Amino acid sequence: MKASRKKKERVTRFQQNLDLAIANYPHLRRYLEEISTKMPMPEYMTELSYSLKKKQDYFNIIYPVGDKLFVHVYKDQDGTKRYIVIEPRLDRRTTILLNKVLDRMIEIVHRLPLPKTDQDVELIIKKMLRQIVSIGSKAARFFNFNKIVLTKEEYDIIEYYILRNLIGYSKLEPLFNDPYIEDIHCTGVGNLKLVHKIFGMMYTNIEFPDDLALNKYILETSERVERPVSNSRPVVDAIMPDGSRVNFIYGREISREGSSFTVRKFTEVPLSVINLIDFNTFNEEIAAYLWLCIEAGMNIFVCGETASGKTTTLNALTVFISPEKKVYSVENTPEVNIPHETWQHLVTREAGKETDVDMFDLLLAALRSRPDYIIVGEIRGREGNVAFQAMQTGHPVISTFHAGSVHSMIQRLTGHPIDVPIAFIDNLNVVLIQQTVSVNNQLVRRVLTVSEIERYYDVENKVVTRRVFTWDMFSDTFYFSGFHNSYILEKKIAPKLGIDPTQIYDELFDRAKILRMLKERGITNYYELWNYMKLFYQRGKSALIEALQRI
Repeated sequence: MKASRKKKERVTRFQQNLDLAIANYPHLRRYLEEISTKMPMPEYMTELSYSLKKKQDYFNIIYPVGDKLFVHVYKDQDGTKRYIVIEPRLDRRTTILLNKVLDRMIEIVHRLPLPKTDQDVELIIKKMLRQIVSIGSKAARFFNFNKIVLTKEEYDIIEYYILRNLIGYSKLEPLFNDPYIEDIHCTGVGNLKLVHKIFGMMYTNIEFPDDLALNKYILETSERVERPVSNSRPVVDAIMPDGSRVNFIYGREISREGSSFTVRKFTEVPLSVINLIDFNTFNEEIAAYLWLCIEAGMNIFVCGETASGKTTTLNALTVFISPEKKVYSVENTPEVNIPHETWQHLVTREAGKETDVDMFDLLLAALRSRPDYIIVGEIRGREGNVAFQAMQTGHPVISTFHAGSVHSMIQRLTGHPIDVPIAFIDNLNVVLIQQTVSVNNQLVRRVLTVSEIERYYDVENKVVTRRVFTWDMFSDTFYFSGFHNSYILEKKIAPKLGIDPTQIYDELFDRAKILRMLKERGITNYYELWNYMKLFYQRGKSALIEALQRI
């Protein structure tokens, strides 16, 4: 599997419009002919807008996800969301030709140099194809006795399947190429399901028809990532070459519907703060508040239950860290993806008890590395104690944490195995509680509350907290309950940034206005937003506003 190929292939010039795509990709033309009697012609888009999240009642869209690959997403008459992969098809003839080509490749592969990189593998495969195959008409077969003669379409199909199966992700290749997929779910024999970033849970046409096909795929894939499953080791976590997380569960003894796996896709371009504002995960005032917190070095926990979007929010907030700062991140699996030049990106290692490197070890190392900010993927165990020691020694920490409320967060932090003394909890400054909730019969992610940890009250042995933002479920809006009543803004941030405490709220609203301007001008891409944040830190707020006014 080739990590470099997982950097999403750009849309080819043949895919710029539907007519050109139909003319150059016979498999797309055939698919459209097949569905023409069943549904209206799909709308063709080269990119999807996140504004489509608001149009869930009906959608019928085709978009490209790489060379030769297209996806058809739609809602059928029963209201089921469908995800159909459109790729070249193998018929009986092309299957026979493919096997012939593979047999011939086996005969000559020993003559070629060993590949040094993943790119070399693809080049060698294409070189072998040119030696084995000749493209021409049927008449050309009489003049090419030593070569397998294929039509141009047959060659394209065979090249696609060889590259897909030998160095790609086999039948999951289209899903790994699609930047709009969040999770891939195989719950046993049958069709795969996935979570689309825009359309939610969808049913795909990708299928493992029986145990043999499914087990073969899991065995081969787990071996490729050097974390092989077996009957004696049926549950394995691994990292795919593109950075995606995968959990394999092998065998019907454990997974009753057949072997199963879940892939958490790695996002090459993270969702930005502006994306999350656009989704109404939080609003401009909350984002501006967090911007001030991060600039002033406050310690922040993003809390929530499973799949509530904690890591997405954490990664989006990293754009507010000054580009001049050194960032040190610690994760079990690499999910954080930030643009800072001075970024020490560390991941734990499982290699046997004596050679394991866990979160605890890496956080201890952080204290000796003089970082300006420490990002912890998720605090689960004794590393939490070290994180609070880092806070005490002046190292700002941002982390995710599994808890549904501030109260339950404190209970978990002070309980075993984290064991943070309750008197240390007030080293943490701000807590976001984020959840997946239903709004207008759709599951969405919302920051329910933003709370401040004010102080430890030793008389009653408890932590005093203050809520500054609250989500109103009835209006789907956010209420700034901490306006002129924020301990962190007035007592911590204002002195650090040299702002009069009575004017700190004006500063917050100024920054909210900037974020609103960015949203109105369509500055949603994470890295594009990063460039504007660099302008802010290098030349100040007025320079940023002037740049936005020129757009």
